[in-house]
Amino acid sequence: MIVILITCSGIKEAQKIARALVKERLCACVNILGNIKSLFRWQGKIDSAREILLIAKSKKEKFAKIAKRVRSLHSYEVPEIIALPVVAGEKEYLSWLGRSIK
Repeated sequence: MIVILITCSGIKEAQKIARALVKERLCACVNILGNIKSLFRWQGKIDSAREILLIAKSKKEKFAKIAKRVRSLHSYEVPEIIALPVVAGEKEYLSWLGRSIK
């Protein structure tokens, strides 16, 4: 299992991406965290932006499809789409997660 972090430009974009990932069974669950401030280097300068953070749960095998789907819906030229491995988890939750994305 993996956890995928995706930053979005606003709530409408975040909701559209989250809904597509769950509806298409690419992710079992997507949390939407609002109003985060991101600092980053872009085109040689340090920049900042208010963003929405998605935390999505899925399987490693689905990452390529998830990344492709997010890019198709995302407004950023280079969206953040990174996966972290789940090293442990509550057995029933992980079982539900697996069933939800079959």
